[in-house]
Amino acid sequence: MSYFRKLEPGLSHMMELFSRDERWLIVVNADPDAMASAMALKRIMIHRVADVGIARVNEVTRPDNLAMIRYLRIPMMKLTPTVIAQYDRFALVDSQPHHHPLFKELHFSLVFDHHPLSEENPVVVDYKDIKTEYGANSTLMTEYLYNLGIRPGNRLATALVYGIKTDTGSFEREFCDVDVRAFRYLSKWSSQILLSRISRSEFRLGWLDYFSRAVSSMHKIKSGFLTYVGEVPNADALVVIADFFMRVHEIRWVAVAGVSEDKLVVIFRGDGVTRDLGRFANMQFGDIGSAGGHKAMARAEIPIEKLAGKDLEMYVFKRLVSPRKRPKVVVPEDEVQKAKDEAQKVKDEVQKVKDDVQKAKDEAQKAKDDVQKAKDEAQKAKDEAQKAKDEVQKSKDEVQKAKDEAQKSKDAVKDAPAKPAEAKQPEAEKARAPEPVQESAKDSAKDSASKQAAKPAPESKPDSK
Repeated sequence: MSYFRKLEPGLSHMMELFSRDERWLIVVNADPDAMASAMALKRIMIHRVADVGIARVNEVTRPDNLAMIRYLRIPMMKLTPTVIAQYDRFALVDSQPHHHPLFKELHFSLVFDHHPLSEENPVVVDYKDIKTEYGANSTLMTEYLYNLGIRPGNRLATALVYGIKTDTGSFEREFCDVDVRAFRYLSKWSSQILLSRISRSEFRLGWLDYFSRAVSSMHKIKSGFLTYVGEVPNADALVVIADFFMRVHEIRWVAVAGVSEDKLVVIFRGDGVTRDLGRFANMQFGDIGSAGGHKAMARAEIPIEKLAGKDLEMYVFKRLVSPRKRPKVVVPEDEVQKAKDEAQKVKDEVQKVKDDVQKAKDEAQKAKDDVQKAKDEAQKAKDEAQKAKDEVQKSKDEVQKAKDEAQKSKDAVKDAPAKPAEAKQPEAEKARAPEPVQESAKDSAKDSASKQAAKPAPESKPDSK
């Protein structure tokens, strides 16, 4: 049994996408799992394409993420139009194209992710591998390194271990056996010293004030809690506070809300048992902003301009306590037409393939008929050859019969009795005999006749009467 699953034939299809004439850009919404996955994909592509870069759509402010970038020397740049123009093809890791507005501006050739799929937003790319049962995307990328026979270096192995550690909450959130195998496999080459330095860089001194606000503004909501922090320089502070509250025994799930970069951000954390927070976030906020995630962790973001004049804390509270239905997705007409055009294009391509298949079938039938014709002609020639062979055999039999009859005649002649020598004398020689001999013969004949006449006649017997 293999340590990880076999990736063929998909892996070969992915490798065919790489060309030494093209530059690739790996795009991430930077967090430990995404950055580690990008490092792994870059390692896979580095010797197969002209160049590989990594770009982020967000600002990195969390101390542990900054420490990870610094200690593991992760080269990243901000995604801008200028950066985009420098690359030919794009890959996305630990996310899906509909997860961020900037992703929608790019056509991705590769997508690797472990987040839940969306029926309303299918992922359509040249190659994708989305394993929703995996606890971390770093686990997925470890499988690709293993199948390609690439042993991760010290920094890459450390990054992947930290990515698995953070996304599984040190295996306190949802994970599977493959996550454990990947963690154990990578631990052989990772650095425990670097992991310790990164993981201990969790808080900033200025964040302690946000903790104070969060504790003082907590509201009970059924089995969970809501706390509103107010304006923060970065939403990472809300994530750290939400993770902190999940260490409290009595809290099953918590929503930490705040304002960052002209958006209302709500961070959800839970035990994954009480409710599915990804589905819950989408149901409560999906009609007005972007929302979704896993059972134990989720996020919602709503532009402030849509909430003008509202008390943000009360707005979030009412949304959380009000039962809502899954939001209906309203698709713009131009996108509908674009989808129809693409569907027609696919339909035309399918028809073309069908025509090609029919043509191939016709050619195959023609070839089959030609083969049959050739077989028939070969059989005819074979029959004629057999007929000629039979005639030759018949001729041989007749010749043999003639030979046998000749031999029989010869044997009969041989077995016949010999005739007197004079009988064999040719008539020609008799004709050439001298005349005196003929006269002597005549005299002999006369003498014989005279003697016959001189003999007395036999006495006649008296008549018995």
